[in-house]
Amino acid sequence: MEAPSGQRQRRLEFGLVSVSDLPPPAASTSSADSAPSSPAVARFGGGDSGVAELRFYRDNGASDVGGVELADAQIFKLGPVQSICMSEGSETNKEKSYSKGFNIHFKTEEESEAFHCTFEQLKKEGSIKGTRLPNGVLSTSKCKFDDKIEASSAKMYFHYYGQLLHQQNMLQDYVRTGTYYAAVIENRADFTGRVVVDVGAGSGILSLFAAQAGAKHVYAVEASEMAEYARKLVAGNPSLSQRITVIKGKVEEVELPEKADILISEPMGTLLVNERMLESYVIARDRFLVPDGKMFPTVGRIHMAPFSDEYLFVEIANKALFWQQQSYYDVNLTPLYGTAFQGYFSQPVVDAFDPRLLVAPPIFHVIDFTKVKEEDLYEIDVPLRFIAAVGTRVHGLACWFDVLFNGSTVPRWLTTAPGSPTTHWYQLRCVLSQPLYVMAGQEITGRLHLVAHKSQSYTIYLTLSTKMWGPGAEQGGILQTSSGKLDLKEPYYRMSQPQAYTIAQDQQPHQLLQSQELNVQTQDIEETDLLEQPAQNSGAHFS
Repeated sequence: MEAPSGQRQRRLEFGLVSVSDLPPPAASTSSADSAPSSPAVARFGGGDSGVAELRFYRDNGASDVGGVELADAQIFKLGPVQSICMSEGSETNKEKSYSKGFNIHFKTEEESEAFHCTFEQLKKEGSIKGTRLPNGVLSTSKCKFDDKIEASSAKMYFHYYGQLLHQQNMLQDYVRTGTYYAAVIENRADFTGRVVVDVGAGSGILSLFAAQAGAKHVYAVEASEMAEYARKLVAGNPSLSQRITVIKGKVEEVELPEKADILISEPMGTLLVNERMLESYVIARDRFLVPDGKMFPTVGRIHMAPFSDEYLFVEIANKALFWQQQSYYDVNLTPLYGTAFQGYFSQPVVDAFDPRLLVAPPIFHVIDFTKVKEEDLYEIDVPLRFIAAVGTRVHGLACWFDVLFNGSTVPRWLTTAPGSPTTHWYQLRCVLSQPLYVMAGQEITGRLHLVAHKSQSYTIYLTLSTKMWGPGAEQGGILQTSSGKLDLKEPYYRMSQPQAYTIAQDQQPHQLLQSQELNVQTQDIEETDLLEQPAQNSGAHFS
């Protein structure tokens, strides 16, 4: 076990910022053996009995904190400079327990990497038995996230969410934050005494909610620089901070010292799936959650309906008029008009719209987060079928989403539906460059196909068609078809409030649509059959 002369210090002894005892699992979370922040030392050696061990010392090696035998030890990286070393205890029913542990803070990320390398080498060289916990290992190569996502996109993504002003924007969405708070606090039974993992913790607000609800311990996993702010926020709430550990890293690569009873996260983007964080949520489920553990949120639904909005259509079409100039500083711009026209219609519109613009009752597509596979989110294919409630021009497809927190005490919905209180997600509309004409009672069919790309978003392929209408329609075929290709990554943030429409446009069928389908409140708990739906590749569900 001894290193050659000159390498002993580099390989077998490491200076630490601090080391502290972790109380055993059965100990009270208010135990006072937390760590002073004085310098410490970690040493690998043979021990008195010749058994390979790792020991920790404070006061530059004068005070022995304790140690573990490498044969029974596991190490878990919680962040670039923070790890936990655990010593295995008894093993019952194939479930391992841990008798003691140490919270280790390194001086630099390089020191942390060198320590982990030495730990693994000494275990391997000594033919040490034992394996890692089944919730995964920290990959030394590119993790799955890095393989799927362009580095430039990931850099901008984590930079965005690492800024407090963007976290404030989400925190001030009181529909979002208030619904999460209610879902957690009203379902204390799901959190009290349980281990919680907060996936993509951001500011740490959901971790604090979970701790308020009585969680035994919360692991807040956050990959952006926001993790440092989350640590400050948690530390500023001392009544809760002892039960929250902030871990800087991606859920695809961090390790945790124990499994979670419940996952909590806010993985929703525009159209529910934008930013592709749902995939990370599913990966966290597979890596960290115990069998039959709970997920908050539990289920998501994408709602869709055709809409008519002449104002919006004209607004988008008029943007391209600039390229119809034949003498712009004596330059003819018209060769680019067609490309520009299609380019503006390739942008989904994000704003709040009046639900009376909907032409037919909505349908919805279910994603069950507890069952869906990560690969199922790479492509989402939704068949569309609507019955027009009014004769008008159809300009495209309107979309919004809701999610269910299926708590044991109070199931609660968070909705982004038009007509409901506006959230920072607003709603989304895919506008077709060629409108369709429909009559009341006419069938509208089509397809919404979402294909994930490496910029953490989706390409949207939309097709809408009208079928023969009236007597003999069952023998008829397609009358009109309009298609569009849109990039969910590059929406048009219109952000206008719903416009006031004239009495002539305010038709009775539109009012009926609003009352029969769109008023999905967060208190809505009547969808008990929804949870029995199969995982979401089963297609769309019609009203």
